[in-house]
Amino acid sequence: MRQPVRCGVDVLAAERCVSLHGRRIGLITNHTGVTRELHPTLDLLATTPEVLLLTLFSPEHGIRGDVDAPVADGVDGKTGLPIHSLYGARTRPTAEQLHGLDTLVYDIQDVGARFYTFITTLGQCMEAAAEHGLRFVVLDRPNPIGGVAIEGPIADADSLDFTAYHTLPVRHGLTVGELARLFATEKRLNLELHVVKAEHWTRDMWWDETNLTWINPSPNMRSETQALLYPGIGLLEFTNVSVGRGTDTPFEHIGAPWIRERELAGALNDRGLPGVRFVPVRFTPTSSTHARAACGGINFVITERARFHPLLTGFAVAEALLRLFPQDWNHERYARLLVNSAAFAALVSGATAESILQRCKPDLARFEERRKPILLYAAGRQSAG
Repeated sequence: MRQPVRCGVDVLAAERCVSLHGRRIGLITNHTGVTRELHPTLDLLATTPEVLLLTLFSPEHGIRGDVDAPVADGVDGKTGLPIHSLYGARTRPTAEQLHGLDTLVYDIQDVGARFYTFITTLGQCMEAAAEHGLRFVVLDRPNPIGGVAIEGPIADADSLDFTAYHTLPVRHGLTVGELARLFATEKRLNLELHVVKAEHWTRDMWWDETNLTWINPSPNMRSETQALLYPGIGLLEFTNVSVGRGTDTPFEHIGAPWIRERELAGALNDRGLPGVRFVPVRFTPTSSTHARAACGGINFVITERARFHPLLTGFAVAEALLRLFPQDWNHERYARLLVNSAAFAALVSGATAESILQRCKPDLARFEERRKPILLYAAGRQSAG
């Protein structure tokens, strides 16, 4: 029987925040920064007499996780503290916003994909802390899609941006605490970094084995299943294919007015991809890509998650779209989140999903070696990866 997982904030609370006593703190958080009992980290720090919480910083989607647009600065209604947006006119704290602080604390739930922007916010805030001599504390949380499997191309070093902060594979298999350690090491940040580890989490665990409450990290990330699909299906985001935004189950299906759903589902089912089946569907998104347009598409049914490979599935979908709908699919924009020119060139030249991922293996082996020194948690039982 596994013990319930405790996140970094739970460990901090159990220790009465002693490691933060006397500190002047800026908190980088959102609605996912809560204890097991769903008490906000913000409230914990604001009500601990020995801690001086002075300011808040908000990532993409806002402090309450309900904004799908650039985020404005604001004021917290309960504490009266200023909230500085890190997703709008600026993406990192300014010198003025950091004035008077000696510590930044980060507590946000990630989903395990390179292009999920919360980890860029992590890295950029670490850079700001290093530049201004601030201590940086990460309250760690589990990777909801596991810490064993790593998949997909490594981001090209000369093409990094807000959705590709560092040279990571698409599915990196790290917690935010481990990512912080990797960033500090590989970017040579002169930084006092402290990670408050989660307890009782091992790399093989799925979210539903943690006994933690799922809180949507962003408006369209509503379940562990969607998080698992996201590294592969999210790559389609900037193309002219709906990924289900504006429906009840984003990332669990894709579609477009020009997709012949039975043909696409049949072609993908014929591939016999492990752990997944494809069901032809029709749907009409209420917002985002193809809003209010009837779309043909496919629903992804994960039949065996231990065997399911999101990147293999994602590349197989892209391969099928390119082959079946070459005049309709705007494949050039697929490169936007892929951020690997060799993998994109291989896809466009007609390479199979399997061969594209085979070419990634040497880079993934090197990444496995890169991450070994920074890992904080035991491997647990081995799973597909």
